[in-house]
Amino acid sequence: MTSSELFEQIRRKRSFLCVGLDTDPNKIPQRLLSEDDPVFAFNRAIVDATAAYAVCYKPNLAFYEENGAKGWESFVKTVRYIRDNYPEIMIIADAKRGDIGNTSQMYARAFFSQDLADGVTLSPYMGRDTVDPFLRFDGKWAVILALTSNPSAADFEMQRLEEGGYLYEKVIDVSSGWGTAENMMYVVGATQARMLKGIRELIPNHFLLVPGVGAQGGSLEEVARYGMNDRCGLLVNSSRGIIYADRSELFADTAAKKAAEMAAQMAELLSAHGL
Repeated sequence: MTSSELFEQIRRKRSFLCVGLDTDPNKIPQRLLSEDDPVFAFNRAIVDATAAYAVCYKPNLAFYEENGAKGWESFVKTVRYIRDNYPEIMIIADAKRGDIGNTSQMYARAFFSQDLADGVTLSPYMGRDTVDPFLRFDGKWAVILALTSNPSAADFEMQRLEEGGYLYEKVIDVSSGWGTAENMMYVVGATQARMLKGIRELIPNHFLLVPGVGAQGGSLEEVARYGMNDRCGLLVNSSRGIIYADRSELFADTAAKKAAEMAAQMAELLSAHGL
């Protein structure tokens, strides 16, 4: 998927919503547990309910790998279902991979050779050779962790450097030269929204994947104010706030309502930005 295709979908749907599929069998409705694959059954219902508003889905691999081979099967079935029924929607595997070159090459092949994702989240800690293999696939994206929304982000990401600036700024500045705005995007937590202004000075044209709106307290309005560019440039993720908004039999209807509410806010923000 190209950035132009992604932007066209954003304009058409009037939304830059990414729905996180962090599916925990302990939190899904009881009746689904009798299904052959409860996780897939839940995901299918959520996808069908939110596809009109979402431009991206982000399965968090930890929630699938925890269940071994069966969990990976649930992930693959979910991806195939989205590909078959909503092929215009982007899929980002939230896998947070990051290893030496030959290992990273295998990770890239695992996700991209079988078309299991359009992008994969990556830790840049080990440097360029952890990211390069993901940049060799046309139409695919390396999604680099830059400034995250967890409380411990300050342990490393917010460390001041002797030459000035923060470590996360160094990561963005250096890594942005490894690829382009057509195959790299960055993860910036919504709870760090005020930092987006400075980040946009470093990478004005890249897409930003922004988790942390909703359950983690991030502000959608602030994210748009500081992070939106002339092609939107944002994918704002909501997971728990949509998929677990209602744990009753009406969970899918409520998910659709919550996604529609976020999309309506996003439409207003796009219009305010002249998009």
